Amino acid sequence: MNMEPAGIDLLAFGAHPDDVEIGAGGILAKHAAEGFTVAICNLTEAELSSNGTVERRRMESQKAGEILGVRKQICLGFPDRGLTGSPDQILKIVQVIRQLKPKVVLAPYWQDRHPDHVACSRLVKEAVFDAAIRMKRTPGNEAPHRVTQLYHYFINDIGQADIIVDISDVYETKIKAVLAYETQFVRQSGEVDTPLNSPTYLSMIRGRDQLWGHQIGSLYGEALVSPRPIKQSYLLSKCGQ
Repeated sequence: MNMEPAGIDLLAFGAHPDDVEIGAGGILAKHAAEGFTVAICNLTEAELSSNGTVERRRMESQKAGEILGVRKQICLGFPDRGLTGSPDQILKIVQVIRQLKPKVVLAPYWQDRHPDHVACSRLVKEAVFDAAIRMKRTPGNEAPHRVTQLYHYFINDIGQADIIVDISDVYETKIKAVLAYETQFVRQSGEVDTPLNSPTYLSMIRGRDQLWGHQIGSLYGEALVSPRPIKQSYLLSKCGQ
């Protein structure tokens, strides 16, 4: 696998193409616009999706990434509904982390109606841990890498946030990236009804992002959960005074 460029600032994992865009598309767009390097790694090609094809989904994923300003997109090709948590799957994720050397990693929240999202959360958590172990070997003999912070984003649900990022200024960019997945969110003739192309799904996403935004006094926000306490040196800062 060619994983260049190395030294990514923000690496977001999803079980399927469109997971990251739904839950953290605004965060990626905002950081990319500020000059940070962002990347997406999808574990599967979502080949069991009710609508669309793998080839079409690849094109949609590429388009969505371009809209968000993603520097690198990777698909590991694990089986859809086959995220077993095997040592081989974890090792391949470890290899991605060590090659891209992200400062921050995003993964789905560990509670979700879709089992693949839950499995992805678990796999990434284990891989982030293993990536820092000096004696853990990978096929490419990549050097160990310690991720600064792991955060979890929401896909289908809502929950208590540890961090809410103001994405008001890039919100329409997020929606444009989500809608790049036409086969998933825009029901075409001959396709079947799914939760994603239901008329209420995108309204739910927008309403949820508005709710999180409201909590921080903004129009839109995306929520993150930290599995570990977040370090703060001070509650007040003299910067700007």
